[in-house]
Amino acid sequence: MEHLLTLEQLSKEELLDILNLADQLKFQKKNGIPHELLKGKTLGMIFQKSSTRTRVSFEVGMYELGGYALFLSNRDLQIGRGEPVQDTARVLSRYLDGIMIRTFEQKEVEDLAKYGSIPVVNALTDYCHPCQVLADLMTIREFKGAFDGLKAVFIGDGNNMANSIIVGCLRLGMKVAIASPKGYEVCDHIVDFAKQYPGMFEMTNDPMVAAKDADVIFTDVYASMGQESEAAVRLKAFKGFQVNKELMAVAHDDCMVQHCLPAHRGEEITAEVFEAHADEIFEEAENRLHAQKAVLVKLMADK
Repeated sequence: MEHLLTLEQLSKEELLDILNLADQLKFQKKNGIPHELLKGKTLGMIFQKSSTRTRVSFEVGMYELGGYALFLSNRDLQIGRGEPVQDTARVLSRYLDGIMIRTFEQKEVEDLAKYGSIPVVNALTDYCHPCQVLADLMTIREFKGAFDGLKAVFIGDGNNMANSIIVGCLRLGMKVAIASPKGYEVCDHIVDFAKQYPGMFEMTNDPMVAAKDADVIFTDVYASMGQESEAAVRLKAFKGFQVNKELMAVAHDDCMVQHCLPAHRGEEITAEVFEAHADEIFEEAENRLHAQKAVLVKLMADK
């Protein structure tokens, strides 16, 4: 693994390898065992989209691994004033040991990897969110013990989260059902990916159909960052696509809930369901730290 650009690039074995290392790093942190596997390494963190969890987890993660993280906002870089991505990539490659980027276009991440000579980590694009879903998968295994035979359900916009959930869960042997309003379904590329797993993927416009016999239910906000102007239209379009007690009633009794946060209680999820599953949701948030540390070690150690 040279970069983490999408989950599609990872085999089942590579995914499990990252998750196993994440479990080990979490154990070491919880038990005060030093693990400075990236001592002296530097990570540049490019943020064209702001974030609470992404910035804090990567910055703390590099510190705990013995390295150093530099926060680079759009205002701090010439890329924000029109410098080509390929030039930024080649310059930063001469200063840093790795780049993490959270941005809009997937092509920008791909170009950083293409023109740079150091590992690149996709911390979110409009197309996918691999780091979040690695944390989700880590959390599912913690609560369920294994992946095979589980049913994962996503209720909401067929967005970057839905795309990565489909890929990650199918890779690890889970069935996946996605419920989105008409016009908000996942892209054709991801549907084509799912065809590699016949009988394992379902796409519907009915949340109750998708949620039947679910072992884990995911949701996300109706309007993601950059879609604020669509908020009113989306609120209307997503009426009925809420994770509530009626939806949970058709899932398995021990169904867990995952939300990448921030959550809009009363919109995509009720406060009642959110609080009932808060332990799972905030364990998921914590696991961003451990899963991302595992990715950084895989990409940057001994390089």
